Amino acid sequence: MRLIYLLCSLFISSFALAQPAQNIILVTLDGVRWQEIFNGADSTLLFDPVFSRDTAGAHKQFWASTPTERRKRLTPFLWNTIGQQGQLYGNRQQGSRMNVSNPHWFSYPGYNEILSGYADDRIKSKDKIDNPNVTVLEFLNKQPGFAGKVGVFSSWDVIEAAVNEKKTGIYASSANEPSQPRTAADSLLSDITTLYPRENGDGVRADFLTYFAARQYVKQNQPRVLFLSFDETDDLAHAGRYLDHLRMLQSIDGYLANLWQLVQTMPQYAGKTAIVITTDHGRGHTPKARWKDHGTKTADSYQIWLAAMGEGISATGEQKNGPVLFQNQIAATLAQLLGFEFKTDHPVGKAIDTISGANR
Repeated sequence: MRLIYLLCSLFISSFALAQPAQNIILVTLDGVRWQEIFNGADSTLLFDPVFSRDTAGAHKQFWASTPTERRKRLTPFLWNTIGQQGQLYGNRQQGSRMNVSNPHWFSYPGYNEILSGYADDRIKSKDKIDNPNVTVLEFLNKQPGFAGKVGVFSSWDVIEAAVNEKKTGIYASSANEPSQPRTAADSLLSDITTLYPRENGDGVRADFLTYFAARQYVKQNQPRVLFLSFDETDDLAHAGRYLDHLRMLQSIDGYLANLWQLVQTMPQYAGKTAIVITTDHGRGHTPKARWKDHGTKTADSYQIWLAAMGEGISATGEQKNGPVLFQNQIAATLAQLLGFEFKTDHPVGKAIDTISGANR
């Protein structure tokens, strides 16, 4: 009898592990290097007054003697929570490599590749042109139980074209577009969005406003698929403001900690949700001023990273060695975490089985 009990327990445990997530959160942090994610602050930039306007404050906030300590100071949620309960890929110093497969190494080609699983050379500019490809968001929006349950919140207005809001009907809140408040909180958020200075122009909303708009939507509408896209890390890097770039990255890490804490209090999400975090492209590193740049003229800016945690994802922490992974595998991975196989009329990179293989 004891043997039968043990076998039944093992079967039940295996079945539970094989259950797909019921909800997925995809987060992108524009132009954040793997070097900062895995090593924390770069001393050559942090202590250079050309890139850090307050080197004493920078030292106090971000510096520590080891990369492990520095990265925890910079992104505590990423390392204290996802590092313990999920998986992280892209530390090339540990033999874990992840690349974009598109030949351009900048934003829109990267977002298309993340969402469609396909490096389409027709998308080779930053122009706000509707994506001709089927994205995993469009695919999921057509699945039973997911229609009208996909929400997109982005700081950069081109993201609404990347998800092809017009064709798909997916709800997309981008940049500083006006909203129709339903509650007093909505009205306040709308007023702040209207009146807050637009440092990067009308096409970019402040990341904190993007986050709070998304959080309000989660509370009110409980989407099953949420795509949350931040932008200011890239803008600050292009401006050569390294300390401000790190502070924005740390702020976004705090937003994600807050979001994860929120969804754990909601029956729709608690124990049923996976989160995947990545970037659209990397940045340069040698000479150090190339950190400001990316694209084909900037060496190694094809190098990216990925973090994942939640239902269906084993807690194996920071990855070492293994095959080279590609940005075009993210879309199929998201679908597989939810129990679907993403197929459409264009090629799609295969799912990353070490993340979503339990759901096959």
